[in-house]
Amino acid sequence: MTAPPFGTPAAVHAARARERAELEAVFDRLWPLPRSLTGEGVRATHDILAERLPLQRHEVPSGRKVFDWTVPPEWVVRQAYVEAPDGERILDVHRNNLHLVGYSVPFTGTVSREELDDHLYSLPDRPDAIPYVTSYYAPRWGFCLPDRQRRVLASGDYRVVVDTELVQGSMTLSEAVLPGDTDEEVLLSANTCHPSLANNELSGPLVAAFLYGRLAAWPRRRLSYRFAFLPETIGAIAFLALRGEHLRRRVRAGLVLTCAGDGGALTYKRTRRHGSLTDRAAEQVLPAFGPVRWRAFTPTGSDERQYASPGFDLPVGSLMRTMYGEYPEYHTSDDDRSLIDFDALQGSIDAAEALCRAVDVGGARYRNLTPFGEPQLGRRGLYPNLTLAAKNVGAADAIFWLLNLSDGDHDLLAIAERSGLPLEALVDAAQRCAAAGLLEPLEEGGAATDAQA
Repeated sequence: MTAPPFGTPAAVHAARARERAELEAVFDRLWPLPRSLTGEGVRATHDILAERLPLQRHEVPSGRKVFDWTVPPEWVVRQAYVEAPDGERILDVHRNNLHLVGYSVPFTGTVSREELDDHLYSLPDRPDAIPYVTSYYAPRWGFCLPDRQRRVLASGDYRVVVDTELVQGSMTLSEAVLPGDTDEEVLLSANTCHPSLANNELSGPLVAAFLYGRLAAWPRRRLSYRFAFLPETIGAIAFLALRGEHLRRRVRAGLVLTCAGDGGALTYKRTRRHGSLTDRAAEQVLPAFGPVRWRAFTPTGSDERQYASPGFDLPVGSLMRTMYGEYPEYHTSDDDRSLIDFDALQGSIDAAEALCRAVDVGGARYRNLTPFGEPQLGRRGLYPNLTLAAKNVGAADAIFWLLNLSDGDHDLLAIAERSGLPLEALVDAAQRCAAAGLLEPLEEGGAATDAQA
């Protein structure tokens, strides 16, 4: 369920074609940037994303305590390569960002083939792929390469140059808020820290950035939408240190967006909070996009585990296609542009928008202003004024369900679940009843009402 399209079918088709082309163009600009937890590649990534939504940037200084963690130094990479005994440069970070172990410390010297092997990483079960390896919090240097290449390295001395530096800089976070009628919020979070990983990295921020444009075009938003772009784990923890108390009071629903660009079916990982608005909205709308792989909440995975930490308990689920760790290209150089199905990526934006739409309208609650018996609907134009056999059976079912369950405790999603009626039918009926003076919308009551059914 998305917001109603604007314009003629031809105009809608043309708009989608433009969006599809723009997705590819932005991907191609982001792909070569050397991202990590910190650094200029991350800032350049945020610069490009900021062309699509008004990002407010936060630079969190190295060394700052954020709960039980400390923001690491900023990693600067000038060059890093390995030269074989014959002088051929066989590994080079400028050839592929994944060749250098993330956060490698400086080293320059000549080492034997045996010594070099202690600093090499490969995957015997995927012999042609370069693995993605990091060492953020333990000082080491290393290189990654295909196992097939590693097995044929000659004996002799290898020249190694790791021209890097760990400096007192900062870690980059960005956010944008799309205001609605209320200050209750939906949190949408994506990571910007993985180099040269297409599905695992770039699909998430692309969905988030293009989703912003979709939501900004809605004629009305009941809720406000906060978009966050940050490095995984430490970035989410730093963001919670910055905004956590506000989010704890205001967030009604949320999504971590990741691994959303392959051709697999949608996967939804539920929130920690049983019966959350996010989960109920997902159950209502995602099946319309085909088979859905439903996953229970676990305190492992991506940043949903930070948002769900017990001190915050934010109702944040995860929207993906094939889940991280479950496709063979994950965290390797095979997770490249060829893995991305841009039609599926656009479909992930559709699904995220539908879920946001269900949260936005489905979380609304109403109070029946005529609760003592059934109000006369016919004189208000809400019921057929002529009965002919069974033709009026079901004609006002949505209104009857609304009037009966609009007691301030049931939101529209809860009424949809209980009645079996489509959410959009209930939204339309609620608007008609409110216009007729039978219902009044209630102010947001916070997340305590999420599980009402």
